[in-house]
Amino acid sequence: MPVLQADRAEVSWDSEKSKWLVRIYIGDEVIRRHSKASRNTDPETLRTDAIKTAKDEGYDLAGDKVAVQA
Repeated sequence: MPVLQADRAEVSWDSEKSKWLVRIYIGDEVIRRHSKASRNTDPETLRTDAIKTAKDEGYDLAGDKVAVQA
């Protein structure tokens, strides 16, 4: 079964929940998942976490398609 491709992802701090929020975009659909990473996690780790989150949801995501907003 072929793996679906996510268009892009954004990672930003959700101050309401005090967690990182990963948004994965597939066409018009947006999957939102919170990350357990700490507030001071470096952008590269957050990027890797977003790729893993996409994979857990059944999507491939290229690292250059992940935007981290610290």
